[in-house]
Amino acid sequence: MKIRRHDESGITTAEYAVGTAAGAGFAGLLYTLLTGRFGNQVLERLFDHVMGLLGIG
Repeated sequence: MKIRRHDESGITTAEYAVGTAAGAGFAGLLYTLLTGRFGNQVLERLFDHVMGLLGIG
């Protein structure tokens, strides 16, 4: 008995659409978070931490 296998290498058009929509949604969420007060605080803490690790801050 032979088992037929379909070649499914690559992504179909629907999967591209879902991936693109998810990426755009994630980018929008990041933009919203990072441009607000919360994002400013996170970036300041990150910058201060990196400067401290480098011995500059």
